Amino acid sequence: MKWITNKTVQRLLHHSTLVLFIIVLTVFGLLSKSFFSFQNLINVLTQASSLGIIATGMTFVLLTAGIDLSVGSIMFLAGVISSKMVVAGFPLWMAFSVVLAVGILFGLMNGFLVVRAKIVPFIVTLATFYMGRGLGLFLSETRAINLPESFLKIGSAKLFGIPFPIIAFVLVVVIGHLLLTKTTFGKQVYAVGHSTLKSKKAGIRVNGILLKVYLICGLCASIGGLVAISQLGAVSPTFGLQSEFMAIAAAVLGGTSLFGGKGTVFPGTLVGVLLVQCIQNGLVMVNADPYLYPLITGGVIFLVVLIDSLRHLQQQKLKRWGIH
Repeated sequence: MKWITNKTVQRLLHHSTLVLFIIVLTVFGLLSKSFFSFQNLINVLTQASSLGIIATGMTFVLLTAGIDLSVGSIMFLAGVISSKMVVAGFPLWMAFSVVLAVGILFGLMNGFLVVRAKIVPFIVTLATFYMGRGLGLFLSETRAINLPESFLKIGSAKLFGIPFPIIAFVLVVVIGHLLLTKTTFGKQVYAVGHSTLKSKKAGIRVNGILLKVYLICGLCASIGGLVAISQLGAVSPTFGLQSEFMAIAAAVLGGTSLFGGKGTVFPGTLVGVLLVQCIQNGLVMVNADPYLYPLITGGVIFLVVLIDSLRHLQQQKLKRWGIH
């Protein structure tokens, strides 16, 4: 009986995101008739695109039991650099290339310090968080930068009737999913997350894997930043703030463990991102007090950490009892 009870609890924790998703959809669907309208669903997907791209990159880092707090600052810096270049008359392709290079550079910096300097990922990425935001504020002189019409056309562009941000979101999720499920690299990411020591004994180049996951995370952050500002039309000094926490929350809500070795981009992180965005969209649809948004966001993050901790404890108990 005790085994059955614990097995039931494990299943509930495993499907907690789906349960929360259904509850959120039901509540907002009852409170707002237009919540389930086709146009609003398209809006949810479009608004979720930037967060989804960042959360996909964050999933790779979390799978190795790491963390990246610099993604919001990379977004901001990417936005500042691209907007200033375009305003100055540089072609879009050149601005985008520089921005992608910035994301890769920050990713390599994070990975190098974690791998070679043996500094805890939290401290490394906290430092680059301040470096990135400080550099962005310096370049923008803490002023908002308005983007030209040519940049905004990207955010409003459509292919076969599908908005470009959604297409970019789907492409990143598909590539991330294939990397984790269909390649040797993906298997090694999970192995490193489960046990660094065992991975080294198995001949896996752990340092190389860690360097690559931080590179992927930095690249996704820069792409997410470009997608976001192409919809907003301007880069403000607060752009990208708290994006790192929402990306972590979305990934963990989707089943990615903060302890490493467990999680998926699809359907996991994708569902987590949609859940977070549905909450934000629903609050707007029901005209909730804006001052409640941080409280609700904080509650979601707390719930995410609690669920992940309970999952981990339950798995440890089952391992001790020899149940897998």
